[in-house]
Amino acid sequence: MLNFIWLGLILVAVVLGGVAGALDKVALAAFKACETSVMSLALPLIGLMALWLGMMRLAEKSGLIEILARALRPFMRRLFPDVPPEHPAMGSMLMNMAANMLGLANAATPLGLRAMQDLEKLNRRPGTATNAMCTFLAINTSSIQLVPATTVAYMAAAGATNPMSIIGTAFGATLCSTIVGITAVKLLEKLPAYRLAPLPPAVENPPAPLEFAGIPASTAKPLPAWAWPFLAAFFIFFAWLFVQAFRQAAPSDWKSVLIATASAISLLAVPFLLSFFPLFAALKRIPVYEEFVEGAKEGFQVAVRIIPYLIAIMVAIGMVRAAFEAAAKFDWFASFTGAIQGALAAVGFPAELLPLALMRPLSGSGSNGIFNELIRQVGPDSLIAHMAGTIMGSTETTFYVIAVYFGSVAVRRTRHAVPAGLIADFTGVVASIVICRLVFA
Repeated sequence: MLNFIWLGLILVAVVLGGVAGALDKVALAAFKACETSVMSLALPLIGLMALWLGMMRLAEKSGLIEILARALRPFMRRLFPDVPPEHPAMGSMLMNMAANMLGLANAATPLGLRAMQDLEKLNRRPGTATNAMCTFLAINTSSIQLVPATTVAYMAAAGATNPMSIIGTAFGATLCSTIVGITAVKLLEKLPAYRLAPLPPAVENPPAPLEFAGIPASTAKPLPAWAWPFLAAFFIFFAWLFVQAFRQAAPSDWKSVLIATASAISLLAVPFLLSFFPLFAALKRIPVYEEFVEGAKEGFQVAVRIIPYLIAIMVAIGMVRAAFEAAAKFDWFASFTGAIQGALAAVGFPAELLPLALMRPLSGSGSNGIFNELIRQVGPDSLIAHMAGTIMGSTETTFYVIAVYFGSVAVRRTRHAVPAGLIADFTGVVASIVICRLVFA
């Protein structure tokens, strides 16, 4: 499906740009997207990948990943029945989900790429997405977040009276999109068009899962008795920091208490992880510096591997954006969009939200620009602004996520990951409108 969507985006951009007399702008946008893909996305990702893959190496060597996977085994087994319970992929996926929920985008992407690498080690059909990969992508594209910090910041900058009012609606909408996304991915994998073909007998019966994946079980030494006071002091210190951050927010009612709690957790999450992983590994007598460097080496390789996939999707998106911006100046385009807006209004969909809903799965920067322009036009305290902010907080840049995650493991046949992700996005948009009407109207 991604083949047809990518080709469709390119052809729409060229045709629309040609009719609007803006083919030069479309071509320039393609070249600019190539530069952006490498200089603004891939290169910064190298450092982030090195940092978090180094930390994941410490967590894996110290047995933390195994402990985490065991603690949530019943929940994860239902979502990912094809993944062995003790496999490192379970812990990597959990770390990614936690980072996404806390809004830690800089950590979530490297951890998600690590999870895809772990899942690929279980893949007996190289180049084809497994059911576990598609489920993991559906969860990512449904975008569970406790606090959509970026969207809240945009609304605050626009002068909203209560910019944090969208936190509850965004959480409700993203909960709906996640449930529908997981349901869709589980149903789609059973359809004949997406069902995996049987494997030859020699491949159908591989060795034990962990041996087949090339990942030995954790051999970390048990934590010595003298280490427990150090861990206790560490947790007490971060508990004190949490209390200080909570008091600084000065919550006055139950809503502000929830917001202050989520904000304090988001503030302390990265420092906690960056210090806890090395400390725990050191207490287990693991050479932390050496192991961190070994894990960080993988960051460069992964970032380079995804560059072609980034260029492909960013070029198509850049061309479409340039073509639509050029066509928007003509009366015939305004008439066409006006007809669409009238049809949407008849079913209760605010026409002002259409550009944002269409751009959100394609481009994060593009949807941010549309969102900022929209709240400037309608006002940050309007119902439309609250709907738009809820959409931003409950949906994800689906095509970017799919291109980066699958590109990191050279998966070209994405199977049902794209339709499941788009279904989750559509649900997030509809749920955002319905919930905001109930809460703010």
